[in-house]
Amino acid sequence: MQLDDITVVIPTKNEMANTPVFLQSLPEDVFLIVVDASQDRTPKLINDLRPERTLVIRHPGNITEARQLGAYLTTTPWILFSDADVHFSADYFSRVGGYQDWDLVYGAKLSRDEYVSYYRNIALGQQILQRVHIPAASGSNLLIHRTAFSRCGGFDLRLNVNEDSELGWRVKRNGFKTTFAPDLIVYAHDHRRLRRGTWKKTLHSLVRCMLLYLNCMPPRLRSQDWGYWNQQNSR
Repeated sequence: MQLDDITVVIPTKNEMANTPVFLQSLPEDVFLIVVDASQDRTPKLINDLRPERTLVIRHPGNITEARQLGAYLTTTPWILFSDADVHFSADYFSRVGGYQDWDLVYGAKLSRDEYVSYYRNIALGQQILQRVHIPAASGSNLLIHRTAFSRCGGFDLRLNVNEDSELGWRVKRNGFKTTFAPDLIVYAHDHRRLRRGTWKKTLHSLVRCMLLYLNCMPPRLRSQDWGYWNQQNSR
């Protein structure tokens, strides 16, 4: 896997404060597709800072629609989903080639400033779940081969949250190889969501993911986020 085999896809909404750090961590050889729903100057900032190998698309939809649209615009064998409020570790792209024999790879999301223990515990939980063959993928750090993505139909557009986890389970159930990569690290540098309460966020994710994994989520509730995420000023 070469760097020009990878396209990074991110959704953005009013991310002017976060995108410079994200872009600084991205190698020049990697393609970038941004699907943007901002009311601020985020698209212009991205184009100014990274004019080469970058495509910015304006689309007013939710995060799931943004990821799906971005994926459909890619032409490379590998799609790397991420978010503007993280940045890649310095050795991320030198390590990623070691996972080319897998179909879906999800790495750790850690922190170097606030909530360090919280992020570390989430990564530990991902590692434990992978050991019992339950992928716990995060859209902040999700690498997938386009063959697996296409054959599984991409993201479930009825979801506007937990779309990343649901895709991981479906990829696994369709016979593709999935793994957790603890050495492929992104670092969070915007903790607005956690400041609303770590327990609230964790409980919200656990309950929704359990219902989705067990296929117990009523269809009318799949498109709802139960009031947590829609209060955030982000995608």
